[in-house]
Amino acid sequence: MFSGIVEQMARVVAIQKDHTNVHFTFTCPFARELSIDQSVAHNGVCLTVVKQEGDTYVVTAMQETLLRSNLGFLKVGDEVNVERSMPLNDRLDGHIVQGHVDETAECIERKEADGSWYFTFHYKFDKEQAKRGYFTVDKGSVCVNGVSLTVCEPTDDTFTVAIIPYTYEHTNFHAIEVGTKVNIEFDIIGKYIARLSHFA
Repeated sequence: MFSGIVEQMARVVAIQKDHTNVHFTFTCPFARELSIDQSVAHNGVCLTVVKQEGDTYVVTAMQETLLRSNLGFLKVGDEVNVERSMPLNDRLDGHIVQGHVDETAECIERKEADGSWYFTFHYKFDKEQAKRGYFTVDKGSVCVNGVSLTVCEPTDDTFTVAIIPYTYEHTNFHAIEVGTKVNIEFDIIGKYIARLSHFA
């Protein structure tokens, strides 16, 4: 489990295809602290460390992960937001994030507002999925590229988030432009409530 509070940015240093899987090698400030089998969220995608050496580590993404997320678009030199799994005795500063990306969304607007930024994203709306909790609500939580954020101005298939300067500078939001694909994970609590409503 994660909180959506990004620890660092990791940089892609190598990409190796293996049948339908892809092995990503990253470098980041806490790479030496990682161990084999540890879970790390990459742009909100929970991946397992399979190799650690010096300032680098390797994770593997399977085809399903690549199809649902933006990891398949990564190139050597790209940065991703990373967060290690949350200790059970720690504060939950963001919201409950599983690291199971639901789908990608596309940035359709980016506006600066007196030092902060507003980003609007469009995602594929599916009525049946919405009945299962795959949607956003005003002032609710959503995870975008692994960042826990508060939704504003949601529609059936869009939502806007406000990004403060610290988040803009310390995550890969500074690299998001109109047309950029991001990973989104809808709120798990909303999914449970939607599921339980079928039994009411």
